[in-house]
Amino acid sequence: MNIVIMVGQLILGLSILVILHEFGHFIAARAFGIKVEKFYLFFDAWNFSLFKFNYKGVEYGIGWLPLGGYVKIAGMIDESMDTEQLAGPPQPWEFRSKPAWQRLIVMLGGIIVNVILGILIFWVLTVKYGETYIPNSSVKYGIVPGIIGQKMGLKAGDKIVAVNGKPVERFEDLMSSKVLLDHTVLSVDRSGQALNITVPANIINDLSDYGIEQFISRIPRTKFSVDSVVKGSYANLAGLTKGDSITAVNGAKIQFYDELQTALKKDANKEVTLEIKRNNDIKEVKASVNKDGTLGFKDGGFGISAKFKEPMEKTINYGLFGSLPRGASKAWGTFADNAKGIGKVFKGEAKFNKVVGGPVAIATMFGSRVDWVHFWSLVGFLSMVLAFTNLLPIPALDGGHAIFLLIEMIKGKPLSDKFLERAQIVGFVLLISLMVFVFGNDIVKQVLKK
Repeated sequence: MNIVIMVGQLILGLSILVILHEFGHFIAARAFGIKVEKFYLFFDAWNFSLFKFNYKGVEYGIGWLPLGGYVKIAGMIDESMDTEQLAGPPQPWEFRSKPAWQRLIVMLGGIIVNVILGILIFWVLTVKYGETYIPNSSVKYGIVPGIIGQKMGLKAGDKIVAVNGKPVERFEDLMSSKVLLDHTVLSVDRSGQALNITVPANIINDLSDYGIEQFISRIPRTKFSVDSVVKGSYANLAGLTKGDSITAVNGAKIQFYDELQTALKKDANKEVTLEIKRNNDIKEVKASVNKDGTLGFKDGGFGISAKFKEPMEKTINYGLFGSLPRGASKAWGTFADNAKGIGKVFKGEAKFNKVVGGPVAIATMFGSRVDWVHFWSLVGFLSMVLAFTNLLPIPALDGGHAIFLLIEMIKGKPLSDKFLERAQIVGFVLLISLMVFVFGNDIVKQVLKK
């Protein structure tokens, strides 16, 4: 059932994005009097479609090959490679008959709609929910670094007070792209000692392998108690119950949840003595620790869920019009982050296979439960990713067509049909190769995580 929910959200999200992207081309073409012959979600390769109908001279349908979608515009060399129509003289309702600036707008129509959609989604979410964050000043016990953070030199309990000399106002900003993609310097307070720790320029490779939680945990270092116990787990067999506080492991005092995790991992596959505080009474119990270093089951898993004494959150409500610049800023930030990621590949600071993600990675991002706030946030994010990707100057993508049109506008005459046909073929082969690579890369990543 989890996989069904994950795949269902993936299909719904991508279908919304593809349909609206192609609608951008469609509406721009119709605005300039250009005939549109087909409007398809997915590709009807070899003229086979799952569903289709005709309305006012346009064939609408759903293809069988789920590699995006397309609109077939009369008089244009596109992925359909229908060159027969181009053999005759240009007709006034064809793409090739229109001025270059009109054709450029048609080609950028999909990207423009994706950008508008991204801004709209982030705007509406900000209007409805505002912005909730943890003030960095309220993080009393510091951070919990993961594998990546520890490799950089961060330690549990460190307080990051500034980034590139600018004070940190929101704790969540420490996990933002401004920190992770800009080769920043963190000002750290370690038990009263001031330190500077630089974020590596190639950290994106580690983030791809381990995930952002292995940089700094999104939950600050905090005290905890047992919130629930899984029946049949080692924690349950040891007698732990809701409301218990674990205050020591094998005589070593602990206050924070990360200290419990560290202590248990040291004694994986062993038995430990836990000191428990229950209703102001202190008692000791014996508990088995599994191979993963948890109080779960023999084969893994968790035996308890923790209730954290988290810092107080703060919510800012911007109102209808005040939310617009915040939404636009979030949308633009996503677009800029993609550009930075590609830029790092060209600089040699990131490996290409670490930067790109395909359908499997996206499905994982949607998750196996329905959370509509998360769903629409991710659709807004992906809309900006789609806008950026389509703007790349690759033949067969909107950006490639736009480059050829700009060259035409500079030269004062169009590029030859033969050149455009060959460029389209090259671009299509590149895209198919890239899709195969990305899909395979997704599978490899999932296998290595297991």
